[in-house]
Amino acid sequence: MPRPHLILFTDLDGTLLDHEDYSWEAARPALARVKAAGIPLILNSSKTAAEIAVLRNELGNGDPYIVENGAAVVIPAGTFGNSSEQVVNFGASRAVVLSALGRLRTAGARFRGFEDMSAEELADVTGLDVTAASRAMQRHGTEPLIWEGTEEELRQFEASLASDNLRLVQGGRFWHAMGIFDKADGARFLLGKYQERYGREPVLAIALGDSPNDQGMLEASDVPVVIRGVNSGNVQLPSDRRPIRSLRSGPEGWNDCVLNLLLEYGY
Repeated sequence: MPRPHLILFTDLDGTLLDHEDYSWEAARPALARVKAAGIPLILNSSKTAAEIAVLRNELGNGDPYIVENGAAVVIPAGTFGNSSEQVVNFGASRAVVLSALGRLRTAGARFRGFEDMSAEELADVTGLDVTAASRAMQRHGTEPLIWEGTEEELRQFEASLASDNLRLVQGGRFWHAMGIFDKADGARFLLGKYQERYGREPVLAIALGDSPNDQGMLEASDVPVVIRGVNSGNVQLPSDRRPIRSLRSGPEGWNDCVLNLLLEYGY
């Protein structure tokens, strides 16, 4: 059996990045091994393209990436023979999302979204600095929000969004109002691209995440890895998909699991 080509898809906040200080330092050993082996590391996050660009620069990562919970896939120039950067969009635009949210607020829904905040306010809520907060506000297809109503009102709000062909997904810190797309859509799209590249050679997709908005991506992978975190207990995969669950949280758990998998598959 030939050694498979590994493709890593990873969530960021609470998974590769520590929830407190957004550091990936604890995952440095595994990241170095992944890079040395030439394994694509696909960042798949609720973060914006502007935010991920900074992190990719820190990591020295040149692979494609998925933004805003699957709103778009960004393919750097030269990745699959493309002469310039390509952006492949999935689902509704942010303008459509904001329009629907505006109607629901007029009808009485109580929430506070990024659109309602200044960069300074968002920095206070997230612990980001103002520059990083302003990058988080440069969005293409989703609106993160803090729900301020009751549980019952939240269910009604979710149903109203669904009637507009939109959905509400719970992330690590915010709810995300968005179109009918998922982190899994971008992952499947890129997996197809890599399968084309490698032809008949085996490809193995490993996905790492820590919260319910990673569920689709985890289910779409060959090896789902649930990183211990605040909402990781709410990630329940089908019975035929037994995930690996990390003992440690955040980048420590990421590092442990990735190093073990690299060893298992001969890297």
